[in-house]
Amino acid sequence: MFQDIWHVLIIPHISQPAALIIAHFLPDSRLKSVSRRGLCPSKHRLPAPLVSFQFVGFLSPAKQISIKLLSKKTQIMPSIDQILSGYDDRAPLSQASTILAAWYVDPRIAELERLSVFSKTWQLVARTDQVKAAGQFVRATVAGEPIVVVRGNDGILRAFYNVCRHHAAAVVTEPCGQASLLHCPYHGWNYGLDGSLKGMPEFEGVENFDRAQNGLVPVRVETWECFVLVNLDDHAIPLAEFLGGLVQRVAPLGISNLHYFDRRIYSINCNWKVFVDNYLDGGYHVPHLHKGLNSVLDYKHYTIENEDRYCLQSSPMVASGDAATGAARKGDRAWYFWQHPNLMINCYEGYMDTNLVIPVDVDHCTVIFDFYFADISETSREYNEQSVNVGNRVQEEDLGICEDVQRGLKSRAYRAGRLSVRREAGEQLFHRLLAADLKRGAESSAAAD
Repeated sequence: MFQDIWHVLIIPHISQPAALIIAHFLPDSRLKSVSRRGLCPSKHRLPAPLVSFQFVGFLSPAKQISIKLLSKKTQIMPSIDQILSGYDDRAPLSQASTILAAWYVDPRIAELERLSVFSKTWQLVARTDQVKAAGQFVRATVAGEPIVVVRGNDGILRAFYNVCRHHAAAVVTEPCGQASLLHCPYHGWNYGLDGSLKGMPEFEGVENFDRAQNGLVPVRVETWECFVLVNLDDHAIPLAEFLGGLVQRVAPLGISNLHYFDRRIYSINCNWKVFVDNYLDGGYHVPHLHKGLNSVLDYKHYTIENEDRYCLQSSPMVASGDAATGAARKGDRAWYFWQHPNLMINCYEGYMDTNLVIPVDVDHCTVIFDFYFADISETSREYNEQSVNVGNRVQEEDLGICEDVQRGLKSRAYRAGRLSVRREAGEQLFHRLLAADLKRGAESSAAAD
């Protein structure tokens, strides 16, 4: 990506050592060249586009070599503000472009997302059926933070940072289960299901220690339908307000009546946003990449609706020539919901799968697929397994293209792309919401400095 860069230039001189010049370049090709009059003949011109330079002095040949090497290592990267300002979030869809390639490949953007997106939005961590009874718990990681969700003896669902207040070990080490106490395996500290510190071995004689102030640190937790979500931000809006109109749009589908059946986890060599973009392209890629899925969708009547922080993509269902897909995807209509920033819910008749995209680093993400069915009895097992296999096939088809896109985003040939008015309104909503989160985060960081 072109950007403002300061370069160290070494300009040959006729009969003297080379001239050292510090030059400031901008991505503007209008200025083709600038003569360094007074330093050397006019045939020696500085590379374009140059907006300013400063003569520093003359160098011996030995020093020229070291300066050349130094100049290659000291190019100044664009600032976070410059990267964010390169995206116009106010452009109408007909004039809009995607977010810049740098948003997908710069580790600083990934860290800003961790702090200002995933640390401040409601994140799916469990199913309600996993924490029905007292003592049932689920361990999770949100924005790099270890979390545990547990049902108390009083029936209240709570969430905590899964960090012992003694020496920071994980208190809960199993992915899920049931316990009467939360026991730290490191030094044996015990916490109640309400997070209070119950006991700490061999701690006699410690002064100025208030047990009541050393319980597990709480995290906000709420439920919606069959999902448990947490938010690391103590000042975040309630979950229902965050979900907005999605609550009413999902309610008629009765997803809480479905039952969890299976899980698939995919590790993908791409930025998490590449996966979301792929999901939100309004079915644009479906006829080309997913022949089986395309056979059950009425692509011409595929619709895209944006509201609040969610996008609904939907299509009428048609008879399929693909026997496996046709058998596994039934009903009158397919419903594909995306909730900012990283949750997808896909519904057909008697079926749902959820896709949770979790960033690993700037070049990798993990996608968790959970599959739900109306009937999970033994008599329906074969059908359900075939349905999961259909979903797995679609995901495998997406996996390769997402990794290919990540490689392309690093190319000097790509900066940003345009959006289809017919198909990619959902992608624009995602980019706008993300831009708002990141800009708030950058402003907060600047204010703190």
